[in-house]
Amino acid sequence: MNSVNDNQTSALCSTPTSEQFFERHPVSCATLALGFSKQGDSTKLIERSHFGPLRIQKPFYPEGPKVCHAIVVHPPGGIVGGDELKIDASVGLDAHALITTPGAAKWYRSNGRVSSQNVVLKIAPGASLEWLPQETIFFDSAEVRLHHEVEMATDATYIGSEILCFGRTASGEAFDRGRVRQRTTIRSGGRLIWFEQGAIDAGSPIMRSNLGLNGGTVCATFIAVGSGMTSVLVDALRAAAAERSSGGGCFGVTLIKKVLIARYIGHSSEVAGLLMRSTWAQVRPVLLGLEATVPRVWNT
Repeated sequence: MNSVNDNQTSALCSTPTSEQFFERHPVSCATLALGFSKQGDSTKLIERSHFGPLRIQKPFYPEGPKVCHAIVVHPPGGIVGGDELKIDASVGLDAHALITTPGAAKWYRSNGRVSSQNVVLKIAPGASLEWLPQETIFFDSAEVRLHHEVEMATDATYIGSEILCFGRTASGEAFDRGRVRQRTTIRSGGRLIWFEQGAIDAGSPIMRSNLGLNGGTVCATFIAVGSGMTSVLVDALRAAAAERSSGGGCFGVTLIKKVLIARYIGHSSEVAGLLMRSTWAQVRPVLLGLEATVPRVWNT
């Protein structure tokens, strides 16, 4: 992978502002490789190589030196048809990293070209990784492929969440054209423990079926992998979700051995965000022995 350091400048894309931009926009390929290592009592960001418009801000330590908070930034502000993003992150022995984003990811219409994001996360023995990006918005006519892979040691811990918004409903835009394909793979100790894939075609029956989005425009998923989760936690998550969602949308929680899955389907990204963060706040102390410290970028 070609990479540059933080003092070098790579070509950045402008935020799309016109039809002409979408038609003439050149394909952009951007990669980001991150490495975290435990050094003494601290987790340090020891690698941050990049190519193209992907960056990481300086690490933050809002809850002390043991947990490194890192914010991934995509300066163009949106992904246009044909763009390719790749993020690799490795968390070393006994280290702990939390990775998030400063705002919503926007996937613009494709003009016939497929945009993609590939995320590969590797978690060493005794290490923990929290992957908590903010919401993803698919504009009408977006053609998107999302791949997410986690390779973790048997005694490692992983927490991840995503919020997918189909169409800009606040602006009156529906997701009437386009397609979103997604695949998630999690391996623990080399053994496959979670795999799912699917495709949402705009306007298709799957968007209305109760086996799909059930007519919803927002879908959120929370995944946690680790030891110590029980049915008591599941019951607490369900009870809290029923109270916080005020009956809007559907929320469910499933625990399969050491994998916990929580999902929301509805029409509100605000409710989805509230449910994902409250679920995280309840699961984090059980898995990591730490209270949920909200990244300050979420409040800006």
